[in-house]
Amino acid sequence: MTRRVLAISSAGGHWVQLRRLRHSFDGMDVAFASVYPDYSEDVAPHRYYSFPDVNRFNKHMLVPLTIRLIAILLKERPQVVVTTGSFPGLVALTLAKTLLRAKTIWIDSIANCEQMSTSGQKARRMADVYLTQWPHLAKADGPSHWGAVL
Repeated sequence: MTRRVLAISSAGGHWVQLRRLRHSFDGMDVAFASVYPDYSEDVAPHRYYSFPDVNRFNKHMLVPLTIRLIAILLKERPQVVVTTGSFPGLVALTLAKTLLRAKTIWIDSIANCEQMSTSGQKARRMADVYLTQWPHLAKADGPSHWGAVL
């Protein structure tokens, strides 16, 4: 049986880093999700979903984000959810873990070179695999460092 994976991130550098992981999913049934509909071209022929971007400046969009992520998760039913960080990734990991009991992987953005991001610090509780891309941020109790995607 082919493992079902949902790879999700916000825009910009998070999306670039997620795309660099694309070949890690070879042989798996992978779907991608991010905030811009036109990102689908970057990952064709894989399935792609868009969702509203939410951050600390537009928290009023949390309910629409949650509804959209639940719909994506229920349609895809991933066994594993991977994110390269950001608040939407944290929400997706939390929902996947609680609704589907999916395995979850958090890879904090390479931009966070001095400390884990705020969402990354919160992801520790929901992530089965909790990673930083900076070796000096790795700790015995997490995050771990397995390398960098850039």
